Amino acid sequence: MAGLPRVLLTGFEPFGGEAINPALEVLHELSGERIAGHRVEPAALPVCFEAGPRALIEAIERVNPRLVICVGQAGGRTRVSIERVAINLADARIADNAGAQPIDHALIEAAPVAYFSSLPVKAIHASLNQHGVPAEISLSAGTFVCNAVFFALMHHLAQRRPQVRGGFIHIPYLPEQACRHAGAASMALGTLSKGLGIAIGTALETPTDLRIAGGVEC
Repeated sequence: MAGLPRVLLTGFEPFGGEAINPALEVLHELSGERIAGHRVEPAALPVCFEAGPRALIEAIERVNPRLVICVGQAGGRTRVSIERVAINLADARIADNAGAQPIDHALIEAAPVAYFSSLPVKAIHASLNQHGVPAEISLSAGTFVCNAVFFALMHHLAQRRPQVRGGFIHIPYLPEQACRHAGAASMALGTLSKGLGIAIGTALETPTDLRIAGGVEC
């Protein structure tokens, strides 16, 4: 499989007092997998406003992928969330793993206010639900490091690699995490890995996104 085109899949180290991060666990599960004629190459990112985006860009330049999907933990969510919008804002409720806690800062000066994902988000959403993986389209990736990496990804692709698709997907806690958070939802690692594999395959095989209603009223 050495000559196959590549997909870069990134996940984060644990943060916020957690001992594990489901995004990193999914990364381990899918590392080296062959999906739609592409090889999945993993990259673990630090949960840091500065080092996270830098590690992402280094991985893109090293792997030279056809597709980039970044994955992050969203402990309050009940479904796999396909993000549509990255915003040029850092506003951290907690400090990152390097101790930084920027408030109301632009992530990249003079960059656009926001970028849309270039993934076929509606097609991915439909495919996940059809295959029994609970999913949703999300209009907010937050203002912590996940959004910072998402914004850095889309800015880099727009400036340097416009032919490469990219985007961000949030996933819920694993059951072993949720048991320590009263009322928190969770999703099994097998389901999460299945869902990310479906998302990768759909992104590679869907040149034009579905044109179906997917907005929200408020």
